[in-house]
Amino acid sequence: MSFLTKNYRRKKIAFIRGKGSFLFSTKGEKYLDFVQGIAVNSLGHANPKLIKTLRNQSKKIWHVSNAFIIPEGERLAKKIAQNTFADYVMFQNSGAEATEAAIKVARRYFYSIGKPKKNRILCIKNSFHGRTIAAIYASGSKKMTEGFGPKVLGFDHFKFGDHKSLKKKITKNTAAIMVETIMGEGGIKVIPDWCLKGLRKLCNKKKILLILDEVQCGIGRSGDFFAFEKSKVKPDIVPIAKGIGGGFPIGAVLMNKKVASGMIAGTHGSTFGGNPLAMQIGNTVFDIISKKSFLNNVKKNSKYFLAQLNNIQKKYPNIIKEVRGRGFLIGLQLYKDQTKFIKKLMDYKMLTIRAAENVVRILPPLNVKKTELDMALKILNKVCSSY
Repeated sequence: MSFLTKNYRRKKIAFIRGKGSFLFSTKGEKYLDFVQGIAVNSLGHANPKLIKTLRNQSKKIWHVSNAFIIPEGERLAKKIAQNTFADYVMFQNSGAEATEAAIKVARRYFYSIGKPKKNRILCIKNSFHGRTIAAIYASGSKKMTEGFGPKVLGFDHFKFGDHKSLKKKITKNTAAIMVETIMGEGGIKVIPDWCLKGLRKLCNKKKILLILDEVQCGIGRSGDFFAFEKSKVKPDIVPIAKGIGGGFPIGAVLMNKKVASGMIAGTHGSTFGGNPLAMQIGNTVFDIISKKSFLNNVKKNSKYFLAQLNNIQKKYPNIIKEVRGRGFLIGLQLYKDQTKFIKKLMDYKMLTIRAAENVVRILPPLNVKKTELDMALKILNKVCSSY
């Protein structure tokens, strides 16, 4: 009997160790892990450089209150600011905390300039921004909000791709538009570059803020350090998490100087956010993934993998409706329910996970080897041929 609550439908399997792209079960079976903690283990399992960092830092200091200067966090914030659009960084522990903090930053900015009624956030209906009370109402999902009333006010929604509705929903009280650059849980839907550029122009015209949620699609997963970089837009606020810790819980909100001006002492805090252990690991992850050679390798390998997946789709057009995504944030939209397909992949010792719109999500580590991609392709072919 498990004494854990039943809020997860856990598969009847447990793992004892991992190495790179693989997990090893308690029964000694080896699995190709293309879930990686849902795009979290950006450098795979048991990465030697991360282990070394963790061991070294664990002997020094784990936790210090944010009442004091934390040099490890100062270093990571400086690296992020010097290599991205951001002027300031506010560290959290998770993606949900990061998106919550992003909402606070947007509202606080307008409050600080004497416009407290400019506080509504416009989001895509059935998107995903986390599981906290505010985040589920930001997502606009009836399924996620059921049973968690009263409704958290301050969020408006438009349908994905409905630009007329988006423009109509902007009012004098709108503070920001918040979207995932590539929707993850919502079905691996990429917002096109022209659309991101349009959002930036619209926000400039209406004098509102652009929040790009890169919790899942950021930190190299798209092939660029941030997915929005390809469109050459500059957002005002970006929440991140998942990949920046390589498996260790880290979140952050990145922001420009303008919006950061509202975040004065006492406006936000986090007990564990930015602790020395997390920050030192974040420094190591950043140093690896931000290298141009690393990102070029992600682009090269993901281009090959996506091309091969499209070949499989052409071979089995009655099974796979569409191949979606960018980099190593990939989705296979199926015609039939994805549950059976995911189970068959698991029978062949390959782990994947579902997303909305009957999509099978494929999330290898960013440093996955080409031989491991070929292994996945072989398994996918087998499953399609017997499906």
